[in-house]
Amino acid sequence: MSQKAPAMVKKLLPSKFAELKDDWSNPDTKEHKMHSIHQYPAKFPSFIASKAFEYAEGHGIDVHTVGDVFCGCGTVALESELHGDNFWGCDISPVAVMIAKAKSHVYSTSRLQKLFDIVKTSYSASVNDEPPQLGSQRIAFWFEKRQIVKLAKIKNSIDMYTARNSKYRDAFYCIFSSILKPCSRWLSQSIKPQVDPCKVPADPFVLFEKQFIRFKKASEEINIDLNKQKIRKASVEIKKKNILSAKPRPKVDIIISSPPYVTSYEYADLHQLSTLWLGYAEDYRDLRKGTIGSSYGSTENDFSRYKLNYVGEEIVNELQKRRVEPSKVHAVARYYSDMETVSKRCYGLLKPGGMALFVVGDTEFKKVKIRNCDHLWECMQQAGFSELDCWKRRICGKTLSPYRDGNGRFSKDAQQRQIYREEYVIVGRKMS
Repeated sequence: MSQKAPAMVKKLLPSKFAELKDDWSNPDTKEHKMHSIHQYPAKFPSFIASKAFEYAEGHGIDVHTVGDVFCGCGTVALESELHGDNFWGCDISPVAVMIAKAKSHVYSTSRLQKLFDIVKTSYSASVNDEPPQLGSQRIAFWFEKRQIVKLAKIKNSIDMYTARNSKYRDAFYCIFSSILKPCSRWLSQSIKPQVDPCKVPADPFVLFEKQFIRFKKASEEINIDLNKQKIRKASVEIKKKNILSAKPRPKVDIIISSPPYVTSYEYADLHQLSTLWLGYAEDYRDLRKGTIGSSYGSTENDFSRYKLNYVGEEIVNELQKRRVEPSKVHAVARYYSDMETVSKRCYGLLKPGGMALFVVGDTEFKKVKIRNCDHLWECMQQAGFSELDCWKRRICGKTLSPYRDGNGRFSKDAQQRQIYREEYVIVGRKMS
């Protein structure tokens, strides 16, 4: 472990002085339909990106290029495009990258409709009612036979009539991916992958057609706004890469991002249906490898190789004192070590005078406060960021149901486990 930082570092950490700013808690306008075209866990609020642009410009930054090192389903990418700014982002999840690309393309809606009509005709003409050879038997665990047959027909029609690596293939894969959980035995509104024995799965093509209509309307809305506001054409580049190893990268004026939480659930598990159907991996668990905050494959008990800062070391020591299982402590130590690297890479990604804005929340694990905000603040200090500031925002979508039941569903029952209701916004500048 690293030697402890001076005591004054502890006094400067933001969790004690961060003020609540309600204007960062609620959107001023209704978000675009495209943002909700595909469910995504812990989705970044789109209005935060808009507020970040205003904040940066109010502090003298002329924003032309935006970065997001954990771009997820592409919220910041789409908002950057609507703001007329170029975008570069990356994510380690192929499902996230597919959704992000699909949302940030500009489409001809007449072309979308033509392709859908062809896919529909192909689906209706197929007489094969036998389930296909599955790449993974895990699909049979989640889906009934008749659902598998119908989904395979849709997928085969998409593959046949959309060009590989085209933006229209991205669009139809996104639509297909978005219907998988409602068509499966997956317990709805749960953060944990588990079967709902009482669920009646939706009809795949009926839902596929409904989702297509939603996607087309969302695309029309984007086209109207881009034309009406005469927004400058922006380039959007989204890479399936880990920020810990991604290169080369363009220099950006502002980074807007939300890191995964140290005790977060496995995103690979939550995306497993799309992963298996779209062929991103034969075993969805393979996509856990290399992810920040993942406990997958953590077996070692030696934490000394991690050079943690004051906050990271303090939290890891507390977990050890409470005799938390070594694999979990190892995952926390690795997460904090990786986030120190992320902070340094973000500093290098910025142009001189640029700004990074991160949204992160504190959690609790085995009754130990996981101070993600304080840790990230100290990481940014050590990476060279200056003019650091921090404030709190309410997570308004959860204020009416601030608890989770045993299945991971949101609940109003005060006897259930309480979840966090606030998170932090941290900003810092790179010296000119």
